[in-house]
Amino acid sequence: MPTTWGCSMATSNDPILDGLGVGHLGSPKALLGKGGSMLREFQDFALRGNMVDMAVGIIIGAAFGRVVSSLVSDILMPPIGLLTGHSDFSNKFVNLSGRAFATLAEAKAAGAATINYGLFLNAAFDFLIVALAVFMLIRQINRLKRDAKPEAVTTKECPYCLFSVPFKATRCGHCTSALQPV
Repeated sequence: MPTTWGCSMATSNDPILDGLGVGHLGSPKALLGKGGSMLREFQDFALRGNMVDMAVGIIIGAAFGRVVSSLVSDILMPPIGLLTGHSDFSNKFVNLSGRAFATLAEAKAAGAATINYGLFLNAAFDFLIVALAVFMLIRQINRLKRDAKPEAVTTKECPYCLFSVPFKATRCGHCTSALQPV
């Protein structure tokens, strides 16, 4: 048996490791298990319905974030900037270095310390618009859920054994107790 760092690497079948579903060190079966079971488990995990739904949600959320950022910076901020007498909020900053810079890009290129309140305001407007859109979406979903009619009751509990029995049953199928007709 070859050894590495004082540890032996078994090459024969080990019933304990085989029973646990893991291969021996140095074996390609260590990752795959018996017949690729670990790979199959990962595939089942990755392709589970909830995982795929979550991935789609993240992708749609990222795209939605870009749309909202464009809405704020390209549609909403120019009129707000015009009303406040400034043409562009994203270029508003407080210079802490003591040197004069015409734009935020110049200050960043020079490595000057700045407080970028215009970028913060854009991010805050982005957040508020996203929060409002999510609120409206959740509000509509909740409204649709409220309008849904509750399902008809088809079972009841046996008062003696708490087993679920059909609603019209007169005897419990589990403990055979007589039930009150409904």
